[in-house]
Amino acid sequence: MNIYPELLEKSFQNIPLSREKIQKLITADLTWLTESGNKLRQHHQGNAFDLCTIINGKSGRCPEDCRYCAQSTHYNTDAPVFSLLDPTEILKDAQEQAEKGILRYSIVTSGKRLTDKELDVLCTAYAKIKETTSLSLCASHGLLTREQFDKLKASGVSRYHNNLETSKNYFPMVCTTHDYTDKLRVIQDAMTAGLSVCSGGIFGLGETWADRIDMLMDLRSLSVSSIPINFFCPIPGTPLASHPLISQDDALRIIALARFILPTAAIRLAGGRGQFADLGRRAFQSGANAAITGDLLTTAGISVNDDKEMIEELRFSIKKQ
Repeated sequence: MNIYPELLEKSFQNIPLSREKIQKLITADLTWLTESGNKLRQHHQGNAFDLCTIINGKSGRCPEDCRYCAQSTHYNTDAPVFSLLDPTEILKDAQEQAEKGILRYSIVTSGKRLTDKELDVLCTAYAKIKETTSLSLCASHGLLTREQFDKLKASGVSRYHNNLETSKNYFPMVCTTHDYTDKLRVIQDAMTAGLSVCSGGIFGLGETWADRIDMLMDLRSLSVSSIPINFFCPIPGTPLASHPLISQDDALRIIALARFILPTAAIRLAGGRGQFADLGRRAFQSGANAAITGDLLTTAGISVNDDKEMIEELRFSIKKQ
């Protein structure tokens, strides 16, 4: 019996699929799966496309030991190291991104969390960006406290980013200096403070398909509205420097699965899509409807103009500010 049409119909109706049924999609024909992911995206999201950019607001010297990360003090890499950027520099960059037609803008900082003094400096920057542009503001500053989230909200930030990275089961293989429950607490505190949440993970770290499903199902249970999909890129000097890249077929299957599990969310391509020859074109035809564009934290990304050209060729409508 072919159960795939039943699973597609349930996702059309936004009826949560059971773990058992999601696992059956792992072996579904890839063409059917990606075409179905695209149909679900069109049904729930239409052709609207969400573009965001980020700025590396503080780089390196991170005490955490995430095994993939160039910014950890535990590893010798060539990543840039600098303290918190001056708010005027951040404001200038934000205004340039706004002129390019970007919808969302985020400051991203290294480290476990910001100090209250650092957060106050960035809140000043966020407030000025909010005052002078129409950008929607996101923030990514680690494991903040509930009180710090209240400050972000008051400064004009509307969304907080904190990736789960991988499943609860596999997380200790990725990081030992904080745990999965810390991530869950941050997401819940951000939501309690009135912020929406952007949270996803990195795929290709050695996790199983069961791990991938577990993480996506946790994001569904948390009602996360924006799901960044990163594909692992090896960084010289880190423990995973020689770890192989994920295949494009597996990447497409992950995106389509994410759309089945989270039919109404923004599935956002983030790091790693530059490793594929088409720069994500097939991914945007498999269920994805959002992207981080421009340079990333310590690696080059895809230019805003190139992304906009590709997105418009695929007949998406880029959301305006």
